[in-house]
Amino acid sequence: MTQPRKRTGSSTSSGGRATRSRSDGASRRLSPVQIARGAAEQLAEITGVEADSISGLERSDSGWLVQVEVVEVHRIPDSTSVLASYQVVVDDNGELQSYHREHRYYRNQAGDV
Repeated sequence: MTQPRKRTGSSTSSGGRATRSRSDGASRRLSPVQIARGAAEQLAEITGVEADSISGLERSDSGWLVQVEVVEVHRIPDSTSVLASYQVVVDDNGELQSYHREHRYYRNQAGDV
């Protein structure tokens, strides 16, 4: 299980762009990479399952949609492990708004090829 994220300042939103205020009072825009990582970290905090990968990131009217893949059941060989795909919704500040599991699958299953 992951440790809670440490924050250095309060989050603000400016013109629909994700921003985070720094300790020096300046604001900076959160990058898509920061949004995706933050969504995966927050999902792990809630579910107790670490993210295996980020498979999608999309800007929406209310923030960001992040597709996160997690290993729900570890098996040997690893190709038979059970994974799940979660859709995570975060706001412009990177704060989790909602999440749900879309489907489960074996690691060795071929998806849309």
